[in-house]
Amino acid sequence: MARKKAWGGRFSTETHKQVEAFTASIDFDRRLAPYDIAGSIAHARMLAKCGILTKAEADSIVGGLEEIREEIARGDFRYDHALEDIHMHVERRLTDKIGVVGGKLHTARSRNDQVALDLRLYLRDAIGAIRDGIRTLQSVFVSKAEVHLNTVMPGYTHLQRAQPILLAHHLLAYFEMFQRDRDRFADCLTRVNVLPLGAGALAGTTFPIDRAYVAKLLDFPTVAANSEDAVSDRDFAVEFLSCCAILAMHVSRLAEELILWASAEFGFIELPDAFATGSSIMPQKKNPDVAELARGKAGRVYGDLMSLLTVLKGLPMSYNRDLQEDKEPVFDAADTVRQMLEVLPPMLTAIIFRADRMRAATADGFLNATDLADYLVTKGVPFREAHEIVGRIVRQCLEAGERLESLPLARLRQFSQAFGTDVGKHLALDACVERRQSAGGTSSRRVAEAIQVAKRTLRRP
Repeated sequence: MARKKAWGGRFSTETHKQVEAFTASIDFDRRLAPYDIAGSIAHARMLAKCGILTKAEADSIVGGLEEIREEIARGDFRYDHALEDIHMHVERRLTDKIGVVGGKLHTARSRNDQVALDLRLYLRDAIGAIRDGIRTLQSVFVSKAEVHLNTVMPGYTHLQRAQPILLAHHLLAYFEMFQRDRDRFADCLTRVNVLPLGAGALAGTTFPIDRAYVAKLLDFPTVAANSEDAVSDRDFAVEFLSCCAILAMHVSRLAEELILWASAEFGFIELPDAFATGSSIMPQKKNPDVAELARGKAGRVYGDLMSLLTVLKGLPMSYNRDLQEDKEPVFDAADTVRQMLEVLPPMLTAIIFRADRMRAATADGFLNATDLADYLVTKGVPFREAHEIVGRIVRQCLEAGERLESLPLARLRQFSQAFGTDVGKHLALDACVERRQSAGGTSSRRVAEAIQVAKRTLRRP
């Protein structure tokens, strides 16, 4: 016999099987089970506090819910598309276990405010796990930066060698990038941490409930101020997906550099065998598949964000069944970025940076040209004039196959009499790096300070 629908009193015929399959969400929203049960336990306790249920009824309901939670954890719980979603599965199983009193649990609430609560509870945990994963990744950048405090590499603009920097400085740039992600997720949490339960279907409830008590039990600092907004709001989910998309973009940028640096053309890193794959036809290949997949999955997370934005863009107030489509993109994005954050730290830890190749690349390409122009400025030459002079010197060096640091003083003075005997010490790569003492600069002193700041940042929640 078909299961009687919780809403079946209005209908005279059974739901078509294809409609049941089309409208059911249990295949993906079953992961909300622990949050649904936690919310229901808090709701039952509130109903008893307010005299809407007796203490015995509430105790029976809470005991049954705790048994159901254990059944689900053991894998003994049975799912049925006819019951549509996790809420009805839990409620029906509760009624099976404790009898008609189980039907009293849904007093003063709707699946509309119930599902909004479940999703917010889920996102609280997801955000915590993601922020922990980001911190682990950041700690690898700090560790690597300490090791490579004196490793010189080319800094790039337009993917062209630009100025010499420390590898540690470059790694800490990623630390800062991912710190913004950690901060964004923490800020997102303030919008997630709003209790919707008690809004009912859209208009509130006629029962004398205590929403503040439920908020206290579930550790929500605030309660949704408008019942219509409470059941229709998915801004918090969009914001979460936006944070995920920005994080995935940062991962993709990192992955792109690893892919470039692992190529023979750069040769800046040696990929660990455990985090690379080979070719089915070319025996010599070592492919950066992990980095490539991380780069590729960013597009998937972008799609999750666009999916939910598109669902929401034409919805009138308040709840519409379209909102059932909010969970799959949220779950997919959360899973995807957590996978990224799990695989990147051990891979980065095992990567070998080839300091010799980096230094050789820095010595080639006139990366000290800006320092030569800055030298002229210290001698009273206006910067624009100094820029022009050094540009002409570089052009001549290119034609003659020479380097700036190899030019004798007499040759330099053909371009400007401002050049003095001290010019040579301004052109050495290490000197170019160490003179950049401005706050946030690449000198070893500034980078060492930044490492200590980063360590303190990692100790913050």
